[in-house]
Amino acid sequence: MKYRIGQGYDVHQLEEGRDFWLGGIKIPYTHGAKGHSDADVVCHVLCDALLGAANMRNIGYHFSDKDPQWKGVDSKLLLAKVMEMIREKGYEVGNVDVTVVLQEPKLNPHIPTMKECLSKVMDIDIEDISIKATTSEHLGFVGKKEGIAAHCVALIYRQ
Repeated sequence: MKYRIGQGYDVHQLEEGRDFWLGGIKIPYTHGAKGHSDADVVCHVLCDALLGAANMRNIGYHFSDKDPQWKGVDSKLLLAKVMEMIREKGYEVGNVDVTVVLQEPKLNPHIPTMKECLSKVMDIDIEDISIKATTSEHLGFVGKKEGIAAHCVALIYRQ
């Protein structure tokens, strides 16, 4: 078997009054991430990590924020397309590990629902998806509640 590892990173500003999409689900909060799509940083880092592992560039290359067809798009659709792309190259997902950096709201209550949603979108076992949340201890743009960041690593393989 051939194994490959990819890494993803994404960041978005938070803005009052926007819907807050994270891990494919809408989380109740006063602020949401601002972006060309629905700005779901979890879906975005998953896309980047998977594309990187498959040596297929990044999310911006395939789904440019200059292209109006992606304006406001549900990021689950982007993730599903990335899964199709890596499978066309003969890869399957071993596992993914996401870390979300956000001062508030607390994400732990939402993680099981995110994992369930992403498992369906990616068509992988829920046990192969890890999502963790941390704060930045009130430091930087995340600590000031101005934005959200996420990191991801993904292991893919083909036989």
